[in-house]
Amino acid sequence: MSRFINPFTDVGFKRIFGQEINKDLLIDFLNSLFAGEKHILDIRFLDKEIVGETVEDRNSIYDIYCTNEDGEQFIVEMQNRSQVNFRERALFYLSRAVVRQGEKGSGWMFDLKAVYGIFFMNFRLDGLHDRLRSDIILADRMTHEMFCDKMRFVFLQLPVFNKDEDECETDFERWIYVLKNMETLQRLPFKARKAVFQKLEDIVDIASLSKEDRMKYDESIKVYRDNLVTRAAAIEEGKKEANIATARNMKADGLPVDFIVKYTGLTAEEIEAL
Repeated sequence: MSRFINPFTDVGFKRIFGQEINKDLLIDFLNSLFAGEKHILDIRFLDKEIVGETVEDRNSIYDIYCTNEDGEQFIVEMQNRSQVNFRERALFYLSRAVVRQGEKGSGWMFDLKAVYGIFFMNFRLDGLHDRLRSDIILADRMTHEMFCDKMRFVFLQLPVFNKDEDECETDFERWIYVLKNMETLQRLPFKARKAVFQKLEDIVDIASLSKEDRMKYDESIKVYRDNLVTRAAAIEEGKKEANIATARNMKADGLPVDFIVKYTGLTAEEIEAL
């Protein structure tokens, strides 16, 4: 049995980063993410559902939506599997948060506050470099100089991160290590280095959950595991379809059945039926 909750579940992720009483955890993570750029002193959670201006408008519902003392806004999400138009979805979310700042009347002069999207991804996103972190900004195509600092996307590809505990050099890497390995650990590391990790251990210990929270977590972990099984089945189905297409072409070229079996993994009966 795991000692700690799975942070990739909806309940687990929001228990860590979405509770007012424990908002210092989110503050610490954001400060580690933007180390050297900004230092957040406080945050205030906002309504996670942004309602469209008309009935036809689609609502936006975020995992975590908050603002800091300077009015900058942060959308933080955990995604366990790739979605169609994932980039466009991220753009839609941040754009809606920018537009929401508009005020009626001629006195408003487009004094926008920056909106940051932080997307934890438990998968690799096609088209991104094979690295943990990708920062997307609005920049000049020729000079690469920043055009506007009011919208920024931070994509975190968790499968790319493979450092061991003693290899983590920054607080950001320590956070990623803990989140990625939490469900398999029997103790949380880095507690002697930073008190926030001791508090994190107390919060994510399954034994500390109330009966009601445990029921919610158990349901959340079931959904998470069902999604993993569904995704694995879809991957295997896709591989088989690709092998069938390859076998059909090889058979059409007159290659022997035993040769096709060797390189596609299909049975002789399946190949003969093509």
